[in-house]
Amino acid sequence: MLDEQRAAVGLPPYTGPDEPAALRRAALQTVLAALDAGRAADGAGGVARPVVRGAVRFLLDRLAELAPGRSVEVRVPPHAAVQCIDGPHHTRGTPPNVVEMDAEAWIELATGRLSWTDALAGGRVRASGSRADISGHLPIPLD
Repeated sequence: MLDEQRAAVGLPPYTGPDEPAALRRAALQTVLAALDAGRAADGAGGVARPVVRGAVRFLLDRLAELAPGRSVEVRVPPHAAVQCIDGPHHTRGTPPNVVEMDAEAWIELATGRLSWTDALAGGRVRASGSRADISGHLPIPLD
């Protein structure tokens, strides 16, 4: 499926290793190429859900790697969620610091195509809690 999606946006077939991180990085490249071509990242006429899920997961994993901790939960339903950023953390129930958005908003935020301020102002991200401002961790370095 990844190669079909890559071909649809003019990318060569994936020839890298068959490991999750590498496949997720390739999924991100595919989604970014689709966005550049004016296609939606998810939904009708957009990139297939498993490819979007891989791109979302790659970026969330990078965020958790670069900002380890459990004080903020970043959610991109229905694809994935991570806890990140050092500080007080919750142990049960709904976390006090939550950031939630759709896949396209997350990919655009994480790659610097959308600013935190614009995402909040446009209603593309919902953030609650005193530590839910993740703008200091965006955009996410990909290397």
